[in-house]
Amino acid sequence: MNSKFLRTIGASLSVALVLSSCDGLGKMLKKQKEIQYSITPNPIEMHGDSVQFSASGKFSPKLFAKKVTLTITPMVKGNGGVEKSLKPIVLVGEKATGSGQKIAYTTGGSFNYTSEKFAYEPGIRNAKVLIKAVGQVKKKTKEFNPVEIADGTNATPLLVRNDEKGMWAKDNFVKTTPANQSTHIYYAINQSNVRPGEMKSEEMKAFNEFIKTNINSQWYEFKGISVSAYASPDGETDKNENLAKDRAKSGSAAVMSEFGKNKNKDQKFGKTKDQYVVGTTNEDWAGFKTLMEQSTMADKDLILRVLTMYNDPNQRRKEIKNLSKTYVELAEKVLPKLRRSEVTVNVDKKSRTDEQITKLMVSNPDSLNVEELLYGASLTNDINTKLQVCKSAEKQFASDWRTSNNVGVVLLMQNKVTEASDAFKRAEKAGSSQPAVYNNLGIIEAKNGNRIQARELYKKAGGSVESKYNMGILDIRDGKYSDAVSNFGDAKNVNKALSQLLTGAAGSVNSTLDAGNDKDSAYGFYLRAVAAARSANNADAISNLKKAIEKNGSLKAWAKDDVEFIKMRSDSGFTGLTN
Repeated sequence: MNSKFLRTIGASLSVALVLSSCDGLGKMLKKQKEIQYSITPNPIEMHGDSVQFSASGKFSPKLFAKKVTLTITPMVKGNGGVEKSLKPIVLVGEKATGSGQKIAYTTGGSFNYTSEKFAYEPGIRNAKVLIKAVGQVKKKTKEFNPVEIADGTNATPLLVRNDEKGMWAKDNFVKTTPANQSTHIYYAINQSNVRPGEMKSEEMKAFNEFIKTNINSQWYEFKGISVSAYASPDGETDKNENLAKDRAKSGSAAVMSEFGKNKNKDQKFGKTKDQYVVGTTNEDWAGFKTLMEQSTMADKDLILRVLTMYNDPNQRRKEIKNLSKTYVELAEKVLPKLRRSEVTVNVDKKSRTDEQITKLMVSNPDSLNVEELLYGASLTNDINTKLQVCKSAEKQFASDWRTSNNVGVVLLMQNKVTEASDAFKRAEKAGSSQPAVYNNLGIIEAKNGNRIQARELYKKAGGSVESKYNMGILDIRDGKYSDAVSNFGDAKNVNKALSQLLTGAAGSVNSTLDAGNDKDSAYGFYLRAVAAARSANNADAISNLKKAIEKNGSLKAWAKDDVEFIKMRSDSGFTGLTN
């Protein structure tokens, strides 16, 4: 082969190479490592039920060829075959045809990109975020090497504990109920001696019968005796003062005599003066006004107006005397009732003891009233006994919404969501618009994944501590972390610590957990580990992670793929725990 031919072939190849590279695509491929990509946040994050991120790229001068169209497609590639290609962005050189963002050849340029929201799924927790690019000049295309720009998805919000707070309908059970007994002794005008007939009145008979029947009863506690004595305002002031005192003495003595008829030597109540507390009112103007207002006298309003015209008690007294001569009813039915001693025996009626209720609510629930059954259910920590008692209450008192509601709360404790839902619906039917029922129905909706309906029901619950706490759980699921911190209020548990962590307050995690019952729980230690990792305190992160895994072995696998510890994956202490 002669040298002239070889020169001709060589020249032809050189021309071909020049022609193939003049479009610039080959040069871009060779220099593709110079393209700078970044992503925010890194790692990407689950927020609510979805993931979204921003990316950017930068081309140095004389890198982006003038005739090239570059289609950039971010991709999320996870476990189990999960692969998501997101919307692309098109970049074009200065002389390229078609639409897209222009990138200058001489000065270079940059682009910004925001992905669409896409649903979080477990497969992308340990995912890679890649940039795939395809260059094109006319009909010729070249694929660029994929570039990894992020590793994994932060799914820390999934650590929220679904410990919604059911609202227990409160009982109205009381240990003691006032059962005071009163009687009156009436006196003749200007007299303080007790007339025999006064001790035989129907009121006095009922008073004595109660004392006789219940003085030794286990259900009644007799605590003391109060005696108040009064004079009518138609007498002289000086005389009325002494008269009231004398009536108090005689009234006390008369009642003491009645107690003295009880021959039981062990029964000492009411038999000595020291048990009587005596008070007097010289002139019972207030009582007079009350009786006048209650009377059927045709001119009662006129009489009251006349009396209010006089501030001087002597003048008022004079007018009363004048009126009593004119109005027989005033003299015979009003004034006599003001000349009295009022005797009150202070008594408390006792309820069944806790021990009695605890026994009867299981052995004989029909013997208890609704308040006793509702109260009794709160006395036991045994979940099965609690449910038995609540069902007994509902069986007997189905029209009381509290019974069905509390059945539902216990069923929720047993994670019997469908049965609990039915009970809450019965409670709603029996007592509409009850905040507790709305809260509890909200829990059912939340557990069924209906967060919008759950939130609306929690709002109807009227801002109770329980409903706000439950709203906080929804807030974490919806990505409203600051709202969650607020709604969890004074709670000192894993969920409150998690909400603080998610708002960036990693420093608050330990103090919150230290103040509550989750101080030494598995998830408490796990959150401490995450908080330490965010503060670059690897030693504390590993120490707390070890405690978490010792208490709950399932956290080992979770921690291995957790991007919260991504910077620790080369630490031997971390790999020793998670491998």
